[in-house]
Amino acid sequence: MKTLRTFISLAMLFAAAVHAQVQTEKPPILLNEAQEARFAALLPNLRCLVCQNESLADSQAPLALDLRYEIRSLLAQGDSDMQVKKYLTDRYGEFILYRPVIALHTYLLWFGPLLLLVLGLVAVYRFTRRRSAAISIKPVDRVALSKLLEDETR
Repeated sequence: MKTLRTFISLAMLFAAAVHAQVQTEKPPILLNEAQEARFAALLPNLRCLVCQNESLADSQAPLALDLRYEIRSLLAQGDSDMQVKKYLTDRYGEFILYRPVIALHTYLLWFGPLLLLVLGLVAVYRFTRRRSAAISIKPVDRVALSKLLEDETR
């Protein structure tokens, strides 16, 4: 009797889980060929917010599935790629874009590596100039060295 109650309880839990899954499934959104091509081109440029460094095209996270569904619905409504990106950045921030826009608050992101390279080259140049200046021989020492060399060769 106890096993029958356990079996019925497990069956009811399984049925509830299946029912919840069926309730959360969304109806498919059909796109024409041009919209489908735009959808396929847009997904690799968008970052999954859950997965680390994975695009929406590659991610299987539930949030990525929801975002793909949302993008499909926006494209089906006739939104442009820029409107879709603006919608996503307004909602989730610029982190969702693999290539953030060049703006005042992203200058360091875009030009920071170039600035570090220039500063490194300047530091190397100054270091080698100081070193070569320290190694250079003064004219008085040059005369003494030439005398030593003459004495050495005789």
